[in-house]
Amino acid sequence: MKRRLFSLAIPVLFAAVLVSCQKEKPVTGESSDVTTTKDGNKYVLDTLNSKVEWKGYKVFKSENTSHFGTITFESGDVTVKDGKLESGKFVADMNSLTSVDLKDDADQLGKLNGHLKSGDFFETEKFPTASYEITKVTPSAEGDYNTLLDGNLTIKGITKPIQFKANVSVNEGMVSIATEPKDIMREEFGVKFQSPAENGVIKDEVTLQINVKALEKK
Repeated sequence: MKRRLFSLAIPVLFAAVLVSCQKEKPVTGESSDVTTTKDGNKYVLDTLNSKVEWKGYKVFKSENTSHFGTITFESGDVTVKDGKLESGKFVADMNSLTSVDLKDDADQLGKLNGHLKSGDFFETEKFPTASYEITKVTPSAEGDYNTLLDGNLTIKGITKPIQFKANVSVNEGMVSIATEPKDIMREEFGVKFQSPAENGVIKDEVTLQINVKALEKK
């Protein structure tokens, strides 16, 4: 009887271990296949002169119901081939997230920044970085931007394909990339906090704009 119980316990324990391991796997979403290469000259991100600009909204999407701020990068690089952008990846330091509109109100600034970094929003202790990896670069002659950037945006361990219109320039040992302001849906990246109605409904849209400069590696 003891042998019978032992033989039953083994598959049950094995199944429990499998379930546990599955739960611990990082969360990922859809992503685009990377078609860019690392062939060419490497440029290293100038972290002092690169940033993400963000804007979030309450109730109706307007300038009067928003907070806006910045996130700095901890690392990144781009590759240039035949004088044109070939590839790139940028890693943002989520603990650098701060609100610019409250910079003159230290108390409110501390409260908002702390809340945005908490488990209600970006959970920066668990997910200290976010990233954007360029998967395809397409020249564009339409509108105000000269390039279409396809890439994989990763926030809170969740990856989604995102396309940005951008102005890209390559000259004198520097690459500059400035994207259009782009709305993303925060709930798609696991940022699902809903504030009490009396505090105003927080919109799902968050506007992101990437501005980076990279210097040629000598």
